[in-house]
Amino acid sequence: MKTTGYVNDMKGKSAEELSSELVSAKKELFNLRFQNATNQLDNTARIREVRRNIARIQTLITLNKKQGA
Repeated sequence: MKTTGYVNDMKGKSAEELSSELVSAKKELFNLRFQNATNQLDNTARIREVRRNIARIQTLITLNKKQGA
């Protein structure tokens, strides 16, 4: 599966790296939404993929906080 590789890559990152990945994913989502609103987006499934990646990153950040506490 493609998602397990993505999650495994993210698990090896520190909290700061995860935060920067989260920021970049949110920026990408904003740009995709903007393109969709102006009918410039060809692959609308990418919005769903990025949203799920954001949720995965947030989950890993929460897990790291719980393990550190």
